[in-house]
Amino acid sequence: MNDLLDGRPAMMLRVRAIARRNAYVLQRAPQRWFDVVFWPTVDTLLFGAVGVQLSRASGGGHAAVAAVVSGILLFHIVFQAEVGLSTGFMEETWSRNLLNLLVTPLREGEYLAGVVLFGLLKLAIAIATVSLVALALFAFHVTDFGLALIPLAAVLLVVGWAVGLVVIGLILRVGQGAEILAWGLLAMVLPLSGAFYPVSALPGPLQPIARLLPTTRVFAAGRGVLAGHGLAWSQLGLASVSTVVITVLAIAWVYRSLAVFRARGYISRHV
Repeated sequence: MNDLLDGRPAMMLRVRAIARRNAYVLQRAPQRWFDVVFWPTVDTLLFGAVGVQLSRASGGGHAAVAAVVSGILLFHIVFQAEVGLSTGFMEETWSRNLLNLLVTPLREGEYLAGVVLFGLLKLAIAIATVSLVALALFAFHVTDFGLALIPLAAVLLVVGWAVGLVVIGLILRVGQGAEILAWGLLAMVLPLSGAFYPVSALPGPLQPIARLLPTTRVFAAGRGVLAGHGLAWSQLGLASVSTVVITVLAIAWVYRSLAVFRARGYISRHV
């Protein structure tokens, strides 16, 4: 029996079970659709209107609109990846199901894989929403990125997961009070990453911090693609290297937090 539980078929079943559980929560809780439909629509409408106003004021034409709308589209990849992972874990604390997970044969990696699998579905819905709203209201075609969208989205996706892991680690160490950081960290990353403007537009003291973020280089590379300069592989390469470093540190942080969580009995905070 233990061999069956430890085998690959059983592992895949456990991963799919976590994904299905999160899908069930999404179906039964209409408010959960806010993250994947409502906020993407509101953000696209808000920042798209800002882009239209900028184009009118500066005479920049559709280019200004495209720069702003493309920024919010790319940012929602980070947002959905991070929120999908962190809220998937928070569902276990909200439903007081965390203790049940700890006493099952489910491994940490399998749990994360199941949440990530469901998060990819939410990501697809959210990006489709942003793309359709941008096309219908602001004549922005996501296909303007061409094949460059694939590596850009891949780096942003991993960054979002890394931030999500940091949030999970903080919840394990601090408790549910750290849940606000699921959205708070992204609120800091958005302006520092220059999603709609170059780093030079930021106040001087913040510019060195912004240049350290992999998202800053990805957004800059995305604007370069839309401007017709092609994909800046050097920028993307540096972003990829820093993303790998951040992800490794985030994984180490979660495993360390989980070890402390178990050793000190922090499970009592969530039952």
